[in-house]
Formats: sequence, structure tokens, C-alpha cells
Amino acid sequence: MTVTATSVDESDRLRPRPASGPWRARLVRLVPAAAAALSGVLLYVSFPPRALWWLALPAFAVLGWVLRGRGWKAALGLGYLFGLGFLLPLLVWTGVEVGAGPWLALVAVEAVFVALVGAGIAAVSRLPAWPLWAAAVWIAGEAVRARVPFRGFPWGKIAFGQADGVFLPLAAVGGTPVLGFAVVLCGFGLCETVRLAVEGRRTRAVRRPAAAVALLSVAVPVVGAVAARPLVSDKAENGTATVAVIQGNVPRSGLEFNAQRRAVLDYHARETARLAEAVKAGKVPRPDFVLWPENSSDVDPFANADARAVINRAAREVGVPVSVGAVVERDGKLLNEQVLWDPVQGPVQTYDKRQVQPFGEYLPLRSLLGLINKNWTTMVRQDFSRGTKPGVFDVEGTKIGLATCYEAAFDWAVRDTVTDGAQMISVPSNNATFDRSEMTYQQLAMSRIRAVEHSRTVTVPVTSGVSAVIMPDGRITQKTGMFVPAYLVQKVPLRSSKTPATELGVLPEIALVLVAAGGLGWAVGAGLRGRRAGEA
Repeated sequence: MTVTATSVDESDRLRPRPASGPWRARLVRLVPAAAAALSGVLLYVSFPPRALWWLALPAFAVLGWVLRGRGWKAALGLGYLFGLGFLLPLLVWTGVEVGAGPWLALVAVEAVFVALVGAGIAAVSRLPAWPLWAAAVWIAGEAVRARVPFRGFPWGKIAFGQADGVFLPLAAVGGTPVLGFAVVLCGFGLCETVRLAVEGRRTRAVRRPAAAVALLSVAVPVVGAVAARPLVSDKAENGTATVAVIQGNVPRSGLEFNAQRRAVLDYHARETARLAEAVKAGKVPRPDFVLWPENSSDVDPFANADARAVINRAAREVGVPVSVGAVVERDGKLLNEQVLWDPVQGPVQTYDKRQVQPFGEYLPLRSLLGLINKNWTTMVRQDFSRGTKPGVFDVEGTKIGLATCYEAAFDWAVRDTVTDGAQMISVPSNNATFDRSEMTYQQLAMSRIRAVEHSRTVTVPVTSGVSAVIMPDGRITQKTGMFVPAYLVQKVPLRSSKTPATELGVLPEIALVLVAAGGLGWAVGAGLRGRRAGEA
């Protein structure tokens, strides 16, 4: 019998070991998913109240790296993770008073649009000059999201994070679509520039056409923004107006403050009386008109004599017209209305909010939601009706365009006040429901974008803060704190010229959607031809 000895080293080699290869492969596969989610968070950090607008560029650079060359299934998942990373923290304010359920549901639905955009970006990433097509696909996704479902939800448009950025003048060229396109194009161009640089170092070869396109993708948006700066001006074209903005504050934050509607009205009347005393004492100039916020009178002044008396007294004390945000019931309809209240004649002009907020001012799918949770239906007992005409108040020749709160997020709702002759814009809002969340700062940034987009002064009277006066170049010249009573008085320029963005309206957005459609068609056609060639 022969005995074979086995050495210690050989026995160690033959002993079974844990399979590290599969685990390492799984970890490697998780890297794109983690990168997609974290780049979404990075995009969120670029939004107000932080002035870190430039973080949007590396956010899209990383997204481009993650999606480039992926199949559509993987791109859907990665796009969804990017959407969650971006929208979960951005929209957390939507659950301040109603709980996490509606917030998570909103984000889950909105992230689907981002997922579809991710699949589109992956498809066009194989084309020459892919940053151009990919940026257009992103804007096409924003265009869809701003319209469906329930008339759309444009919150989180890339343009709304750029109020402090170098690209801001592009808002005057083509509105939020062109501004957002420039930012996304620059981010994807940065991705392609870095990728080609790494590839060139490895292969020691430079693909000049591709490199030129990548560099142009970064340079053209920046150069375009610099070239557009002359469109941004705060020069008065039609004289000036002295405007007063009232922030009366609320008894307490949250939805329950509506139970104290009379107190909110009294607070705004009291702050207006303080303004009148300051005017009489010569501390501030006499305003030409006074702007109250949305919901400053949730007691219907047309049906309630007490509310009417309070507003009448406030207008007479200050001696000039007051724009009052009121909840009005007329002909069986509930309306979110701005009422111009003359100190002598009383109510003389009205504007009914046209873009009412789903699940806040009206309840879609009411019967279905009632089956899920009856408390949700009781929070919106009666749906608000929509107005039909743009709001422009004429105060002794000064024309004030009105976009009430949520309407500031919609391009058309602000633009048509300017095309109807508005020389300045007011965005009366009520943010008390959302406590001290970032919502008020995000909405304030939207108003800054609108100021540059249409070259108009924008005032933002808010019940509980932050109220502000914004110049046509997007600068905030005065603002209040949150949950404090205050008034702002300032002489502001009136302007009547129209920017290219105002004149062009929706055309730049349509053009970018067509570019996206062309790129996707090209990509699909190329894929089909490649598949047929492979089969042959």
C-alpha cells in the first residue's frame, strides 16, 4: 500500500474558501444605483434655500455617466433612483400637515416621469453629440410633468434652482425650458468631456469631433448666458410705483389656522394700520397701493358684514387701494379670489385663481380617496372652482399682473398677465400650512426666475413669510422673516417692453420637445437597424 503525503501548503490550497467573486460583482453592480440616487440628492442640494446652484452640473454629469450606454430596463431603474434622490427631500414639505403618505405617493408618481426620462437619455446616449439630445429629453420630461396628471406639477424644474446662477439671464431668452436646457446640457457636456479625457489618456488618441462637441456643450450655455445679460434690466420704462407689501402673520402654523380665519384678517388689518401710522409720521413714503397675501381674508367679505367692515377700515386708514386675498362663494362656486378694494368705492376689480392646487384646493378622485382614508376627503370639503381670465389690476394707470401662489410654478399663468399688459407682477401666497419648511424659499426662487423671464418687478406678499420685493433683474431688495408681522414699502420700476421669452411663449419648449423626439427616433431607428444586421 502506498501512502501519499500532502503538504500543509497544498492542503490549504485544496480547502474550500468563501466565494468572494460573486459578492464583489454584486457590489460593483450596486455602484451605478448608489451613484444615481446620490446624484439626485446632489441636485436637491443645488436648490434653495441654498445658493449652491452649480451643484446641478456635477449632478447631471454623474447621471450621464450612470445612464450612458445602458439598456432601457436598467435605465428605468436608475432614472427612478435619481428621481427619488432628488424629489424625496425636495418635496418633503408636502407632508408637513397631512403626513408621510401623500408625500411618498406624490414622489413615487413624479419619479416615474424621471425614470422614463432616464430610459430616453440612455437611448440617445449612443448617438453622436449625445449631450444635446439627452438635455432635450430632460426638458421634454419636464414639459410632460408640468401638464399631467391633474394639470401637472412643475415643482422641481431645473430652472427653479438657478436664481443665483450664471445661467439666469437665459430665462429672458426662452423662459424656464431654455434656462433648464442650458444647465442640463452643460452637465452632460461636462460628463462627456471627462469621459473623453480619460479615454484619451488610456488610448493616447483624441477623437476630435467628439471632443469638440463635448467642449461646446459646456461652453455654449455659459457664453449664451453672458450674451443674454443685456436683456436683464431694472430700468424704469413707464415711471415708478411705490408699493406696500403686508405680511400679517397667522395665529399658529398648520392647517388648523383656517379655524381662526377672522384672526388672520384682523392681523393683516392691524399691520396695515401700522403702515398707515408710519406714513403719517413720515417714516415711510405713502404707497400707491397695498398688496395683501392669498387667504388674508378667508372670511367672505361679500357675504360677511364684519369682514367687509374690517377691510373697509384698513383701506380708509391707509388711503389707497388694497388687493385682498379672499375666499369667496359666488353663484354656488367657491373661489380663491384677489379683490382690489378701493378706500371709497369698496371692491372694484377681482381675479379668480385659475390653476388651483390638486389635493389642496380641489380633490381629484374624491370617491376613491374616501374609500382609502375618509380624513383626506374632509380636509377638502368643497372643491374650488377655476377662474377663466388673466388677472391684471389697473390702479390709476399702473397695471399689476396677478399669479396666485401655486400659479407661479406654471409658465403660462405668469406670462399671460404680461401679454395682457402687466407692468409689474404680484404673487400673493399663503405658506402657513407648510410651517418653516423649504417650500417658501423654493417658491420665492420661482418668483425671482419670473422677474428675469419677463423683466418685471415681482412682489411676493405672504401670510407668514417670506414676503419680498424682487427687481426685474432677479435681485431681492427687501424681505421679511418667517412668522412675523411686517410691511415692506419700496419704489419699484414699471416696465412694458417684452423679453424674447415673453414674445416666444411656449415655442422654445415645443422646439426642445421636437429635438428630443428626433433624437429618440434616431436612436430607435439605429437600434432596429443594428438588430436586423445582427440577425442577418
